[in-house]
Amino acid sequence: MTPRRRRMVLVALIVLGVAGAVSFALTAFQENLLYYYSPTDVSAGKAPTDRVFRVGGMVPEGSFKRAPGSLEAQFVVTDYAHDVKVSYTGVLPDLFREGQGIIARGRLGEDGVFVAEEVLAKHDENYMPPEVAKSLRQQHQPAGDSPSS
Repeated sequence: MTPRRRRMVLVALIVLGVAGAVSFALTAFQENLLYYYSPTDVSAGKAPTDRVFRVGGMVPEGSFKRAPGSLEAQFVVTDYAHDVKVSYTGVLPDLFREGQGIIARGRLGEDGVFVAEEVLAKHDENYMPPEVAKSLRQQHQPAGDSPSS
């Protein structure tokens, strides 16, 4: 094999190696993306049923239910246009309460109930997760208005 041909084979192997590494990195990145959907999106069927995603909104007054002595909680998340029932088993954050904004990470069950793996509550009176604030703003605008950023 001539030196020129040997260099071409080496360059081709390096290019294939880099392409393989980039392919693995992009695949791993795609699998770990965590998309946010509003309750309106979930109700419209836009949310995936085969992967984990986030849903957020407000927990309306009177929607929280938990059996005494149980870690299983059920509540509703709303964007004031549509509601999503959420089921969560575990200890809820100290700041979780009705009338507050939350984001839950989990999967949509076959019965249409969102099964949360993690629930995040806002950390003070002035904070609301940006995705929740944006979806709530969009739901309260009259038709024809564009959302302000």
